[in-house]
Amino acid sequence: MNFFTELGRFLLLLKGMFSRPENGRVYWKELMHQCSEIGIGSLGIVVVISFFMGAVSTLQTAYQLVSPVIPKSTIAQIVRDTMILEFAPTLICVVLAGVVGSKIASELGNMRVSEQIDALEIMGVNTKAYLVAPKILAAMIVIPLLVVISAALGIYGGRVAGSASGILAANVYDKGLHENFVPYNVFFALTKAYTFAFLISSIPAYYGYHVQGGALEIGRASTKAVVVSCVAILFADYILAALLLQ
Repeated sequence: MNFFTELGRFLLLLKGMFSRPENGRVYWKELMHQCSEIGIGSLGIVVVISFFMGAVSTLQTAYQLVSPVIPKSTIAQIVRDTMILEFAPTLICVVLAGVVGSKIASELGNMRVSEQIDALEIMGVNTKAYLVAPKILAAMIVIPLLVVISAALGIYGGRVAGSASGILAANVYDKGLHENFVPYNVFFALTKAYTFAFLISSIPAYYGYHVQGGALEIGRASTKAVVVSCVAILFADYILAALLLQ
């Protein structure tokens, strides 16, 4: 019963976001602020993780492909498809669930505990639309962009690692990138990115918005939000793969 209670409160939170803005300019300013916080604030860790994921993927793939029959350009194909299908959308979003999710949950939780949300509601502001909606919209705008950047940097990191270690030349790697490319994989990756972006932003927003207590409860809500978001991402990853990769 607790699960259905939580689900019902979560759906009511989403329903409360759909209302006419009291001041469109203020909402737009908040949306741009959240895009900057989520996108630019997470760009550094996405760049570092993506580059080294691609580099390590190249080295480990080359280590496993020991057969002389298999051309070395196959390494580039494997790194490309792995980054696009799984590493960029899923692993990066799991990382962002910890970075972005904890920030959203703690920010809203602090506003709830300090009664700022109550003060806004007394003034007639729809706090669900003003505080939660811009965060979800901003996440669904910038997180897919971060996933695209991650995939590109991962592929480039594999190219650099391959050339630096002498495993395969840059021209051979580039040739492999163009072989057997399936554009549908990009669509699948973006579908996952938009789905995960919604989960990363909405679940922590729910836990932060409904915090009760003090600073200790804010920490617990942030931790729970990150854990539930990661589990939801992995579950959604399986569902999307089962539905779209048949």
